[in-house]
Amino acid sequence: MQVDVITSALIVAAEQAGAAIMNIYRNEATETTIKADGSPLTQADMAAHRIIAEHLQRFDWPVLSEESAELPFATRQQQHTYFLVDPLDGTKEFIHRTDEFTVNIALIENGVAVRGVVFAPALDLIYVGGQGIGAWKKADGNAWQAIQVSNRVPSASSPLRVVGSRRHGAEKLAAMLTDVPHELDNRGSALKICQVAEGSADFYPRLGPTSEWDTAAGQAIVEAAGGHLTDMHLQPLRYNQKDSLLNPNFLVLNQSYAQWISRLKLA
Repeated sequence: MQVDVITSALIVAAEQAGAAIMNIYRNEATETTIKADGSPLTQADMAAHRIIAEHLQRFDWPVLSEESAELPFATRQQQHTYFLVDPLDGTKEFIHRTDEFTVNIALIENGVAVRGVVFAPALDLIYVGGQGIGAWKKADGNAWQAIQVSNRVPSASSPLRVVGSRRHGAEKLAAMLTDVPHELDNRGSALKICQVAEGSADFYPRLGPTSEWDTAAGQAIVEAAGGHLTDMHLQPLRYNQKDSLLNPNFLVLNQSYAQWISRLKLA
């Protein structure tokens, strides 16, 4: 894999943040607090945030992180190019020790995720992708491997491989898939987006709350792999377009989605 300076920096920042997370993960005395929105916060979130922010400060672009100070939209509107970061995506998975948590770092240009790195340190698994560089995966320290989304069209003999959230939207998901042969795998964090990117899953619908830093890195990767991350109207997600940083419900789709999506109950 040939990477540019920015992509290389994102990889190093993610790996260093992941190492800090694992140092805390191995300590069973991890402390957890609850943020104003009800989500959990650990020392690992903040340690990873500090490392990433420090590592990326050599660039001229600001860093918008889940753990950084909240900026009003009037200020964010002026940031056409910036890094969008979730230092620890899947904090609940971290707390429950499922190993399915990630470091997500994206580069946003004019609302579009153009580079992304998703690193799962407990699994020694990293994904990279973006415009002009393709999509890649490295597991267990092996060489980089090019990845692409699947072309699978669901049938009775070839069910749609769906990944879903372990903690959100199970009833809505079941209703959506009523008329489609499928098999379901529940996982945590941005790994679900990356499963579609690598072709081991065909479809990931998110029918619950997320924020922009949860999806940006994964979107850059899955789009570079030939897939799509869209809202429920099949329009690509865009970033820093409104006052709220909350995403709408969204769909992550394989390359052949146009041949089967009409069978879903999207309403």
